[in-house]
Amino acid sequence: MFAPVPPGDRGIRLGMAAPINSLVWATDIDVLAPDHTVDRRDGYWLVQSPSNPTFWWGNFLIFDDAPVVGDGVRWETLFAKEFSERPEVTHRTFAWDRVDGEPGAAEHEFVARGYELEWTSGLVAKPARLVEHPAAHSEVAVRALDPTADEQLWDAVIALQMAGAADEFQGSDYHLNFLRARQRELRDVFSSGRGSWYVALLDGDLAGSLGIVVTETRARYQAVEIAEEFRRRGIARRLVFEAARHACSKHQIDHFVIAANPDYHAIGIYEGLGFERVELVVGAMHKPDRQ
Repeated sequence: MFAPVPPGDRGIRLGMAAPINSLVWATDIDVLAPDHTVDRRDGYWLVQSPSNPTFWWGNFLIFDDAPVVGDGVRWETLFAKEFSERPEVTHRTFAWDRVDGEPGAAEHEFVARGYELEWTSGLVAKPARLVEHPAAHSEVAVRALDPTADEQLWDAVIALQMAGAADEFQGSDYHLNFLRARQRELRDVFSSGRGSWYVALLDGDLAGSLGIVVTETRARYQAVEIAEEFRRRGIARRLVFEAARHACSKHQIDHFVIAANPDYHAIGIYEGLGFERVELVVGAMHKPDRQ
């Protein structure tokens, strides 16, 4: 099912510790705010984003292997200890550094305790493998936003993301505040020269948007979103490809990474542009009581 990625192309090395194996988890860390921290513990990594405590996948623990019987209580105890001085972190999120989709004892240890399991496919493409799709929209204009200006378009991106959010987040101040904090983080990242946020404009209207964060020679896509009224018109194909082409003109990129729900229809779009599925990862999340 998956195309192998050479070990040298995987993960990130932090200090003298073993690298994080998964490209999904490693690039999840790449895209965090400049104030994020990553600390190695005995058997796991502690990831924190002080500027955005409501970012579930910015404040979490990455364990070296899938959970076994008894890990539910143990991992929760570790999470409570690690975030004890940050009471504003009210969720609990765990990941494990395997790329084969192995859930271990997660069903027994976490789902039964009110957690949701989340599977994510990691797709990779080298620049030379990316191809324009014949069904891509030919008239949509794609451009990068200025991280210190373009305020109307930045606001429109937030509106687009809120409109495309899951039903549970519609009209949610909690989710709106998260999106605003996340945008501030990314604008800081882009201001430092590590990529750009892109919009697709059709007749002056915002049809879609996405981000690309560049870390050394790899690039991770963020929040690919197409407005409902513009879907199924080839805009996503054009936006994903043109954003990659622009990023390559500004940075030396060895490979692009996209993380997506394995059941999401857009995976076919990405594969049609030259991306290949290389891994499947699993995480467990207990959402805050109020969202």
